[in-house]
Amino acid sequence: MEALEVAPTRTGKHGTTAGESRGEGMTGSPKGVETPRESKGATLGGYKDRPWLLRFWEGITFYPWLRLLVRHRFRVSPSRIAMAAFLLAVGVFNWLLAVIQLVLWGRKITRTKIDRHPIFVLGHWRAGTTWLHELMVLDPRHTFPTTYACFAPNHYLLSRRVLPRLISVFMPTLRPMDNMPAGWDRPQEEEFALCNMGVPSPYLTMVFGREPPQDDEYLTLRDLPPRALARWKRALVWFLQCVTLVDPKRIVLKSPPNTGRVKTLLELFPDARFVHIVRDPYVVFASTVNLWKRLYRYQGLQAPPYPGLEERVFETFRRMYEAFEQDRAMIHPSRLCEVRYEDLMADPVAQMRRIYAELELGQFDAVLPALEKYVRAKADYRPNRYEISPEARAEVARRWSDFMDRYGYAAEG
Repeated sequence: MEALEVAPTRTGKHGTTAGESRGEGMTGSPKGVETPRESKGATLGGYKDRPWLLRFWEGITFYPWLRLLVRHRFRVSPSRIAMAAFLLAVGVFNWLLAVIQLVLWGRKITRTKIDRHPIFVLGHWRAGTTWLHELMVLDPRHTFPTTYACFAPNHYLLSRRVLPRLISVFMPTLRPMDNMPAGWDRPQEEEFALCNMGVPSPYLTMVFGREPPQDDEYLTLRDLPPRALARWKRALVWFLQCVTLVDPKRIVLKSPPNTGRVKTLLELFPDARFVHIVRDPYVVFASTVNLWKRLYRYQGLQAPPYPGLEERVFETFRRMYEAFEQDRAMIHPSRLCEVRYEDLMADPVAQMRRIYAELELGQFDAVLPALEKYVRAKADYRPNRYEISPEARAEVARRWSDFMDRYGYAAEG
């Protein structure tokens, strides 16, 4: 579940009401999104940032990590030098395990067929994609990339039974951006697997958050040279073959950049299903700014501030949805279902029933007991709330007006 709501300066629409952010102190950030104060060693999401906690990149091999450092001329903040050096050392270990897995499993991986094309959960960051993903994978007929698979894609098959137990003490129990549970067996974004496999990704921007966007062309894949696009396709298919080898069921995938990659995904999986979730843009904007601030600080090698962050959120949203609206006509109507976050939260069972019916995913009653149990367990969950200034609201209404018109979100004022 996405764990943030916007507390406007006046009564808003679509479920946003005036209020404080859980009694926490607030500090202003550029252009009007306010987030809780974060002192040295501060709490990020639901826990404190500690040097020994695992980072997204600790499954990467030596050479891709070294290339990234060289590309940015080793502009590492002093407080993160040890982290950068440690990841180089761990990269050698990952490379050795990757070679062993390739020798032992390589042929079997490449021969694995993905008989049932995936279900892709589409939507912008903080639009409810995590919540929807977790609901979809409750179905015993579905599988998904686990956090460990995405953390260690280079040697996942070789090490999955042993290494997670050995390093579990370094795995935080909550996500760094909110209070949602984390764990090796929970569903995760396959985009992190691609990063750790050395495939370029806009997610690598968070490593050097004060630099210009990293690999921005990989957000939609539209302007990639044919060779680079073919490499991206091979890497994704190879990773999904590993997931299928462990659990040969229909895979449910969730990575927000896939929203702008529909054309490429259909080239790989013509019979894929797509579930697209949208949410109040005012909430999405404030929550995404908060997300990237926290992840840049926690996962990156550079200390804040991160200039141009809010502009990056505005522009990324625009590019992602420009590509999606151009490509959506390529999806057969029976392969695309759209849902509003507000409706999903109000009645998860009814909305999931509709998704199953529209996408022809099989008997809904098979997943109903697990779904009802999961929804009851989350009934008391309360999202964080943040302030967004009138100026930022006006900018959201101006720059995302096409999206708001299409999906029925009224501009305030």
